[in-house]
Amino acid sequence: LLRSSQPLTGPNRRRCREDEKLLGAILDEGERGFIIDTRSAQAAKQARMSGGGTEPKSSYPQWRRLHRALDRGRPLQESFIRLVEACGDPSLSMDRWLSRLESSRWLGHVKAALSTACLAAQCLDREGSKVLVHGAEGTDTTLLVTALAQLILDPSCRTLEGFQGLLEREWIEAGHPFQLRCARSASSHARGKQEAPLFLLFLDCVWQLSRQFPFSLEFGEQLLLALFDNAYASAYGTFLCNSEKERSLCKVKESTHSLWAWLNQPEEKQKLLNPLYSHNPLVIWPSVEPQSIQLWQGLFLRWIRPSQHLDEARAEIQRLVEGN
Repeated sequence: LLRSSQPLTGPNRRRCREDEKLLGAILDEGERGFIIDTRSAQAAKQARMSGGGTEPKSSYPQWRRLHRALDRGRPLQESFIRLVEACGDPSLSMDRWLSRLESSRWLGHVKAALSTACLAAQCLDREGSKVLVHGAEGTDTTLLVTALAQLILDPSCRTLEGFQGLLEREWIEAGHPFQLRCARSASSHARGKQEAPLFLLFLDCVWQLSRQFPFSLEFGEQLLLALFDNAYASAYGTFLCNSEKERSLCKVKESTHSLWAWLNQPEEKQKLLNPLYSHNPLVIWPSVEPQSIQLWQGLFLRWIRPSQHLDEARAEIQRLVEGN
């Protein structure tokens, strides 16, 4: 499973023979691979018309391109804002609430992300093929798809330690610009041009996996909520800056504490674990049917819905598990 941050052609649509040689070396003779492009075919065409790149099929004869458009940037941020506004309005009737939820299109973004990750996972697991995930910049939807595909396929990524490693590798070290994307909350009146809740969308997809496979993830909702909170406002340096280069220049590791060090303390770690966890060595294939994708109430409704009963239920589950 590979990811690409740049078009595989040079400026002004010139061929990039270095990339052609690199991708050619990945595949054996007669083997085929898949390029999953998270841009729409139209967006790729427009990029080419304006001097950007798109891979000519003749230059990559062993690779098949699949377009699976995922929204990023302003459309995703506006969807997030509409959802938060609907969730914070207690005066809505049932019909009006459902209408606002649907018009936000947030659950549609969740479905699209999971569907694309499943496609990548299927190409790897069922086709036995190499997969290159390709996006506009390689730091947003590309990371979303590769991280989710690994969660679906690899049981080690579904442990607490493995999930932290996945976040470090696929989001932090790979250069997701947290400072730009998470500059303000959805409740802010300001609208930053580069804000977009890509990392939140990833966390929501992980929550969907945890709900559909309640025994397969070692960590629970509390970890996902903590990650969301710290991505937007944190006393730790883990999600600061926009890249490893910026973190190095700002001496983040020397000047701040790691979020992982805090979360991995025994008393904190216990709060994050899923008491129902049982190691599952199999691939977990999530359903993306409309009935299967649900609103993450624990996040989007946590300020208007008391969590006391849920906390009590979790404590009771923990007690029963330990008793057995």
